[in-house]
Amino acid sequence: MNLKIGPVTLENPVVLAPMAGVTDLPFRKIAKSFGCGLVCGEMVSDKALIYGNERTFELLRTEPEEGPVSMQLFGSDPELMARAARLLRDHPFTFLDINMGCPVPKVVKNGEGAALLKDLPRAAEIVAAVVEAAGRPVTVKMRAGWERGTEAAPGLARLCQEAGAAAVAVHGRYREDFYRGRADWDVIKRVKEAVTIPVIGNGDLFSAEDVLRMKEKTGCDGFMLGRGILGNPWLIRSAVAALAGKPLPPEPSRRERLNLARFHLRQQIAYFGEDRGVREMRKHLAWYIKGFPGAARVRDRLFQAGTEEEILAILDDYEEACAGKEE
Repeated sequence: MNLKIGPVTLENPVVLAPMAGVTDLPFRKIAKSFGCGLVCGEMVSDKALIYGNERTFELLRTEPEEGPVSMQLFGSDPELMARAARLLRDHPFTFLDINMGCPVPKVVKNGEGAALLKDLPRAAEIVAAVVEAAGRPVTVKMRAGWERGTEAAPGLARLCQEAGAAAVAVHGRYREDFYRGRADWDVIKRVKEAVTIPVIGNGDLFSAEDVLRMKEKTGCDGFMLGRGILGNPWLIRSAVAALAGKPLPPEPSRRERLNLARFHLRQQIAYFGEDRGVREMRKHLAWYIKGFPGAARVRDRLFQAGTEEEILAILDDYEEACAGKEE
Protein backbone atom coordinates (compact mmCIF):
# COMPACT_ATOMS: atom_id res chain seq x y z
CA MET A 1 0.00 0.00 0.00
CA ASN A 2 1.70 3.19 -1.16
CA LEU A 3 0.68 6.83 -1.24
CA LYS A 4 0.99 9.18 -4.22
CA ILE A 5 1.27 12.90 -3.51
CA GLY A 6 1.49 14.92 -6.69
CA PRO A 7 4.13 13.25 -8.88
CA VAL A 8 5.77 11.49 -5.92
CA THR A 9 4.89 7.95 -4.87
CA LEU A 10 5.78 7.11 -1.29
CA GLU A 11 6.79 3.59 -0.35
CA ASN A 12 4.00 3.45 2.22
CA PRO A 13 1.39 5.84 3.68
CA VAL A 14 2.93 6.17 7.16
CA VAL A 15 4.05 9.76 7.78
CA LEU A 16 6.08 11.27 10.60
CA ALA A 17 4.29 14.34 11.96
CA PRO A 18 6.29 17.58 12.11
CA MET A 19 6.92 18.28 15.80
CA ALA A 20 8.76 21.34 17.06
CA GLY A 21 11.78 20.41 19.14
CA VAL A 22 11.45 16.75 18.18
CA THR A 23 11.68 15.99 14.46
CA ASP A 24 15.26 17.12 13.98
CA LEU A 25 17.62 15.32 11.61
CA PRO A 26 18.68 12.53 14.04
CA PHE A 27 15.07 11.73 14.93
CA ARG A 28 13.97 11.74 11.30
CA LYS A 29 16.74 9.32 10.38
CA ILE A 30 15.60 6.96 13.13
CA ALA A 31 11.99 7.19 11.92
CA LYS A 32 13.15 6.43 8.39
CA SER A 33 15.13 3.41 9.60
CA PHE A 34 11.90 2.00 11.03
CA GLY A 35 10.22 2.26 7.63
CA CYS A 36 8.44 5.63 7.61
CA GLY A 37 7.18 6.49 4.13
CA LEU A 38 7.64 10.24 4.63
CA VAL A 39 9.41 12.18 7.37
CA CYS A 40 8.64 15.81 8.18
CA GLY A 41 10.94 18.40 9.70
CA GLU A 42 10.22 21.02 12.35
CA MET A 43 8.27 24.08 11.27
CA VAL A 44 10.25 27.15 10.23
CA SER A 45 9.13 30.78 10.09
CA ASP A 46 8.85 32.63 6.80
CA LYS A 47 10.27 35.78 8.40
CA ALA A 48 13.18 33.90 9.97
CA LEU A 49 14.07 32.53 6.53
CA ILE A 50 13.82 35.92 4.85
CA TYR A 51 15.98 37.57 7.50
CA GLY A 52 18.58 34.79 7.42
CA ASN A 53 18.18 33.40 10.93
CA GLU A 54 21.04 30.94 11.45
CA ARG A 55 19.05 28.57 13.68
CA THR A 56 16.33 28.34 11.03
CA PHE A 57 18.75 27.26 8.33
CA GLU A 58 20.08 24.58 10.68
CA LEU A 59 16.54 23.15 10.82
CA LEU A 60 16.55 22.81 7.03
CA ARG A 61 19.53 20.47 6.87
CA THR A 62 18.68 17.09 5.36
CA GLU A 63 20.60 13.96 4.39
CA PRO A 64 19.86 11.65 1.43
CA GLU A 65 19.15 8.54 3.53
CA GLU A 66 16.13 10.13 5.24
CA GLY A 67 14.34 10.99 2.01
CA PRO A 68 11.71 11.72 0.97
CA VAL A 69 11.48 14.66 3.38
CA SER A 70 8.86 17.35 3.89
CA MET A 71 9.73 20.71 5.42
CA GLN A 72 7.08 22.86 7.05
CA LEU A 73 6.71 26.62 6.73
CA PHE A 74 4.49 28.93 8.77
CA GLY A 75 3.42 32.53 8.34
CA SER A 76 0.36 34.69 7.73
CA ASP A 77 1.28 36.92 4.79
CA PRO A 78 0.93 35.42 1.29
CA GLU A 79 3.73 37.57 -0.15
CA LEU A 80 6.20 36.72 2.62
CA MET A 81 5.30 33.04 2.46
CA ALA A 82 5.95 33.08 -1.30
CA ARG A 83 9.31 34.82 -0.77
CA ALA A 84 10.29 32.20 1.79
CA ALA A 85 9.20 29.39 -0.53
CA ARG A 86 11.38 30.79 -3.29
CA LEU A 87 14.35 30.90 -0.92
CA LEU A 88 13.87 27.18 -0.33
CA ARG A 89 13.77 26.14 -3.99
CA ASP A 90 17.39 24.91 -3.97
CA HIS A 91 17.03 22.86 -0.79
CA PRO A 92 16.86 19.11 -1.50
CA PHE A 93 13.59 18.17 0.17
CA THR A 94 10.58 16.71 -1.62
CA PHE A 95 7.55 18.60 -0.26
CA LEU A 96 6.86 21.97 1.27
CA ASP A 97 4.13 21.87 3.91
CA ILE A 98 2.18 24.87 5.20
CA ASN A 99 1.30 24.89 8.90
CA MET A 100 -2.31 25.79 9.62
CA GLY A 101 -2.61 23.81 12.81
CA CYS A 102 -0.07 24.92 15.41
CA PRO A 103 -2.08 25.95 18.52
CA VAL A 104 0.61 27.63 20.65
CA PRO A 105 -0.12 31.24 21.67
CA LYS A 106 3.12 32.75 20.34
CA VAL A 107 2.20 31.49 16.86
CA VAL A 108 -1.54 32.15 16.72
CA LYS A 109 -1.23 35.67 18.19
CA ASN A 110 0.45 36.66 14.92
CA GLY A 111 -2.34 35.19 12.81
CA GLU A 112 -0.21 32.14 11.95
CA GLY A 113 -0.68 28.40 12.42
CA ALA A 114 -4.17 27.49 13.64
CA ALA A 115 -5.25 31.16 13.53
CA LEU A 116 -5.66 30.74 9.77
CA LEU A 117 -8.62 28.47 10.50
CA LYS A 118 -10.48 31.71 11.29
CA ASP A 119 -9.54 33.38 7.99
CA LEU A 120 -10.08 30.92 5.15
CA PRO A 121 -9.73 33.47 2.32
CA ARG A 122 -6.28 34.44 3.59
CA ALA A 123 -5.39 30.77 4.06
CA ALA A 124 -6.31 30.10 0.42
CA GLU A 125 -4.24 33.08 -0.74
CA ILE A 126 -1.23 31.72 1.13
CA VAL A 127 -1.58 28.29 -0.46
CA ALA A 128 -1.91 29.74 -3.96
CA ALA A 129 1.12 32.00 -3.46
CA VAL A 130 3.29 29.20 -2.08
CA VAL A 131 2.24 26.75 -4.80
CA GLU A 132 3.29 29.27 -7.45
CA ALA A 133 6.64 29.93 -5.76
CA ALA A 134 7.68 26.58 -4.33
CA GLY A 135 8.81 24.57 -7.35
CA ARG A 136 7.75 21.36 -5.59
CA PRO A 137 4.49 19.79 -4.36
CA VAL A 138 2.85 21.78 -1.58
CA THR A 139 0.82 20.22 1.22
CA VAL A 140 -1.15 21.75 4.09
CA LYS A 141 -1.51 20.55 7.68
CA MET A 142 -4.60 21.79 9.51
CA ARG A 143 -6.78 21.18 12.53
CA ALA A 144 -10.53 20.60 12.56
CA GLY A 145 -11.21 24.25 13.31
CA TRP A 146 -10.51 27.03 15.78
CA GLU A 147 -13.11 26.00 18.36
CA ARG A 148 -15.84 23.41 18.62
CA GLY A 149 -18.89 24.45 16.66
CA THR A 150 -16.77 26.16 13.99
CA GLU A 151 -15.55 23.23 11.91
CA ALA A 152 -13.32 24.60 9.17
CA ALA A 153 -11.30 21.69 7.83
CA PRO A 154 -13.57 20.42 5.01
CA GLY A 155 -14.05 23.92 3.57
CA LEU A 156 -10.38 24.79 3.99
CA ALA A 157 -9.33 21.53 2.36
CA ARG A 158 -11.47 22.34 -0.70
CA LEU A 159 -9.87 25.79 -0.92
CA CYS A 160 -6.41 24.26 -0.61
CA GLN A 161 -7.19 21.84 -3.42
CA GLU A 162 -8.46 24.66 -5.64
CA ALA A 163 -5.29 26.65 -4.86
CA GLY A 164 -3.08 23.78 -6.04
CA ALA A 165 -2.19 21.86 -2.88
CA ALA A 166 -1.14 18.27 -3.56
CA ALA A 167 -2.42 16.84 -0.25
CA VAL A 168 -3.77 17.86 3.15
CA ALA A 169 -3.16 16.46 6.63
CA VAL A 170 -5.92 16.84 9.20
CA HIS A 171 -5.56 16.64 12.98
CA GLY A 172 -8.99 15.86 14.37
CA ARG A 173 -8.77 18.38 17.21
CA TYR A 174 -9.69 22.04 17.42
CA ARG A 175 -7.25 24.73 18.38
CA GLU A 176 -8.97 25.17 21.73
CA ASP A 177 -8.35 21.48 22.50
CA PHE A 178 -4.58 21.68 22.19
CA TYR A 179 -3.94 17.95 22.86
CA ARG A 180 -6.74 17.32 25.34
CA GLY A 181 -9.66 14.97 24.88
CA ARG A 182 -10.11 12.66 21.91
CA ALA A 183 -9.45 13.53 18.31
CA ASP A 184 -12.62 13.69 16.20
CA TRP A 185 -11.94 11.33 13.31
CA ASP A 186 -15.34 12.14 11.77
CA VAL A 187 -13.85 15.48 10.70
CA ILE A 188 -11.14 13.60 8.80
CA LYS A 189 -13.85 11.57 7.08
CA ARG A 190 -15.69 14.73 6.04
CA VAL A 191 -12.46 16.18 4.62
CA LYS A 192 -11.88 12.97 2.66
CA GLU A 193 -15.39 13.29 1.22
CA ALA A 194 -14.80 16.95 0.34
CA VAL A 195 -11.67 16.63 -1.81
CA THR A 196 -10.01 14.37 -4.35
CA ILE A 197 -6.40 15.02 -3.32
CA PRO A 198 -4.88 12.68 -0.71
CA VAL A 199 -5.95 13.19 2.89
CA ILE A 200 -3.59 12.24 5.71
CA GLY A 201 -5.23 11.57 9.08
CA ASN A 202 -3.64 12.63 12.36
CA GLY A 203 -4.61 12.40 16.02
CA ASP A 204 -4.62 9.62 18.63
CA LEU A 205 -2.67 7.04 16.65
CA PHE A 206 -0.92 5.12 19.41
CA SER A 207 -1.04 1.56 18.03
CA ALA A 208 -1.24 -0.33 14.77
CA GLU A 209 -4.85 -1.10 15.67
CA ASP A 210 -5.56 2.64 15.89
CA VAL A 211 -4.17 3.09 12.38
CA LEU A 212 -6.42 0.37 10.99
CA ARG A 213 -9.45 1.83 12.79
CA MET A 214 -8.73 5.27 11.35
CA LYS A 215 -8.45 3.77 7.89
CA GLU A 216 -11.80 2.02 8.24
CA LYS A 217 -13.58 4.95 9.88
CA THR A 218 -12.33 7.78 7.66
CA GLY A 219 -11.12 6.25 4.38
CA CYS A 220 -8.09 8.55 4.56
CA ASP A 221 -5.08 7.90 2.38
CA GLY A 222 -2.20 8.40 4.82
CA PHE A 223 -1.56 8.15 8.54
CA MET A 224 0.48 10.73 10.40
CA LEU A 225 2.13 9.53 13.60
CA GLY A 226 3.08 12.08 16.23
CA ARG A 227 3.03 11.63 19.99
CA GLY A 228 2.54 7.87 19.61
CA ILE A 229 6.10 7.35 18.41
CA LEU A 230 7.85 9.38 21.11
CA GLY A 231 10.14 6.79 22.67
CA ASN A 232 8.42 4.18 20.50
CA PRO A 233 9.44 4.39 16.82
CA TRP A 234 8.61 0.68 16.66
CA LEU A 235 5.04 1.88 16.12
CA ILE A 236 6.08 2.92 12.62
CA ARG A 237 7.14 -0.62 11.79
CA SER A 238 3.93 -2.05 13.23
CA ALA A 239 1.74 0.44 11.34
CA VAL A 240 3.45 -0.34 8.04
CA ALA A 241 2.98 -4.07 8.62
CA ALA A 242 -0.67 -3.69 9.62
CA LEU A 243 -1.51 -1.61 6.55
CA ALA A 244 0.18 -4.20 4.33
CA GLY A 245 -1.83 -7.00 5.94
CA LYS A 246 1.28 -8.59 7.44
CA PRO A 247 1.77 -9.97 10.96
CA LEU A 248 2.76 -7.38 13.51
CA PRO A 249 6.38 -7.53 14.65
CA PRO A 250 7.03 -8.26 18.33
CA GLU A 251 7.05 -5.42 20.83
CA PRO A 252 10.56 -4.17 21.64
CA SER A 253 12.27 -5.54 24.72
CA ARG A 254 13.65 -3.28 27.43
CA ARG A 255 17.13 -3.94 26.08
CA GLU A 256 16.10 -2.89 22.56
CA ARG A 257 14.60 0.34 23.85
CA LEU A 258 17.66 1.17 25.92
CA ASN A 259 19.98 0.33 23.02
CA LEU A 260 18.04 2.67 20.75
CA ALA A 261 18.22 5.36 23.44
CA ARG A 262 22.02 4.97 23.45
CA PHE A 263 22.19 5.11 19.66
CA HIS A 264 19.92 8.16 19.55
CA LEU A 265 22.10 9.90 22.14
CA ARG A 266 25.19 9.34 20.04
CA GLN A 267 23.42 10.67 16.96
CA GLN A 268 22.28 13.80 18.81
CA ILE A 269 25.81 14.46 20.05
CA ALA A 270 27.30 13.90 16.60
CA TYR A 271 24.87 16.44 15.17
CA PHE A 272 24.64 19.06 17.93
CA GLY A 273 27.82 18.55 19.97
CA GLU A 274 27.90 17.07 23.47
CA ASP A 275 26.48 19.92 25.52
CA ARG A 276 23.49 20.70 23.34
CA GLY A 277 23.07 17.09 22.23
CA VAL A 278 22.67 15.94 25.84
CA ARG A 279 20.16 18.71 26.57
CA GLU A 280 18.14 17.95 23.42
CA MET A 281 18.18 14.25 24.30
CA ARG A 282 16.76 14.47 27.82
CA LYS A 283 13.12 14.47 26.76
CA HIS A 284 13.75 11.54 24.42
CA LEU A 285 15.40 9.54 27.22
CA ALA A 286 12.31 10.11 29.39
CA TRP A 287 10.13 8.80 26.57
CA TYR A 288 12.32 5.73 25.96
CA ILE A 289 12.11 4.60 29.59
CA LYS A 290 8.46 5.54 30.15
CA GLY A 291 6.60 2.66 31.76
CA PHE A 292 9.73 0.92 33.02
CA PRO A 293 10.01 0.01 36.72
CA GLY A 294 11.51 2.92 38.62
CA ALA A 295 11.44 5.13 35.53
CA ALA A 296 10.77 8.33 37.48
CA ARG A 297 13.92 7.95 39.57
CA VAL A 298 16.04 7.12 36.53
CA ARG A 299 14.57 10.07 34.64
CA ASP A 300 15.55 12.42 37.46
CA ARG A 301 19.13 11.14 37.32
CA LEU A 302 19.24 11.46 33.55
CA PHE A 303 18.01 15.04 33.71
CA GLN A 304 20.90 15.88 36.04
CA ALA A 305 23.50 14.31 33.76
CA GLY A 306 25.53 16.64 31.57
CA THR A 307 27.76 14.35 29.52
CA GLU A 308 27.44 11.33 27.26
CA GLU A 309 29.52 9.28 29.69
CA GLU A 310 27.23 10.08 32.60
CA ILE A 311 24.08 9.19 30.68
CA LEU A 312 25.50 5.92 29.38
CA ALA A 313 26.60 4.98 32.91
CA ILE A 314 23.08 5.65 34.26
CA LEU A 315 21.50 3.54 31.52
CA ASP A 316 24.03 0.73 32.05
CA ASP A 317 23.45 0.73 35.82
CA TYR A 318 19.70 0.70 35.32
CA GLU A 319 19.81 -2.16 32.81
CA GLU A 320 22.06 -4.19 35.11
CA ALA A 321 19.76 -3.56 38.08
CA CYS A 322 16.71 -4.65 36.08
CA ALA A 323 18.48 -7.79 34.90
CA GLY A 324 19.39 -8.63 38.49
CA LYS A 325 15.77 -8.34 39.63
CA GLU A 326 14.55 -10.50 36.75
CA GLU A 327 16.97 -13.24 37.75
